[in-house]
Amino acid sequence: MAKDVEAVSGEGFQTRDYQDPPPAPLFDPEELTKWSFYRAVIAEFVATLLFLYITVLTVIGYKIQTDNTAGGVDCGGVGILGIAWAFGGMIFILVYCTAGISGGHINPAVTFGLLLARKVSLVRAILYMVAQCLGAICGVGFVKAFQSSYYVRYGGGANSLADGYSTGTGLAAEIIGTFVLVYTVFSATDPKRSARDSHVPVLAPLPIGFAVFMVHLATIPITGTGINPARSFGAAVIFNESKPWDDHWIFWVGPFVGAAIAAFYHQFVLRASGSKSLGSFRSAANV
Repeated sequence: MAKDVEAVSGEGFQTRDYQDPPPAPLFDPEELTKWSFYRAVIAEFVATLLFLYITVLTVIGYKIQTDNTAGGVDCGGVGILGIAWAFGGMIFILVYCTAGISGGHINPAVTFGLLLARKVSLVRAILYMVAQCLGAICGVGFVKAFQSSYYVRYGGGANSLADGYSTGTGLAAEIIGTFVLVYTVFSATDPKRSARDSHVPVLAPLPIGFAVFMVHLATIPITGTGINPARSFGAAVIFNESKPWDDHWIFWVGPFVGAAIAAFYHQFVLRASGSKSLGSFRSAANV
């Protein structure tokens, strides 16, 4: 494990030893015997349910308020800015609430990136993704139940490629957007950064929420902004129309590719984990 010595300014220098946490095992049978594991899975389910309920309801409400045929006005509602705030704000709130229980993933792409970085086990990652997708379906289901007269008319909050954009453009938007999000997650939760920059207070959910907000501003006109396969899957299942399903692969492939690139960039370029592991191996061989 890497070990760094940190200096803290003041009257003198103090040293702080830092050790990288060990990588999570691929399969940990003991994990399945702990209530804390199932509590975390439940937290992911509930958080994703609340996330989809609030955000999709915001999207439907905006479309109602801007529909001239239904008494709305062109400049009514919260606008794209408000929709982006709804997504980013809910991520901030829910990550803050669940980070100490499940890590506050609320997104299969985030879970996938952390799996590749050996931050979570394979079993935990799979059950998190299942819980997230089920929570998303239930969250959008509640929206349809409470807004049944408007839900289908205004698209159900489902993601699809906007007219005028190619498949490649939509895929690139999802890859880059998810890279921004997952890169922010790695940076905001990096324990080495916390040890090194302890004089700079960082509330991890805040930059993560802002990353979601900024990505939505950029990509809502292109794909409606997925960057979260559970969000896209839940809306597609409940809306169940051909257009979202035809484009649905974009909202799995793009986020997973973006998450993988972010994990590689943070772990092997910025943190140089691969170089450290190779250096340790060479040192051991020379002993």
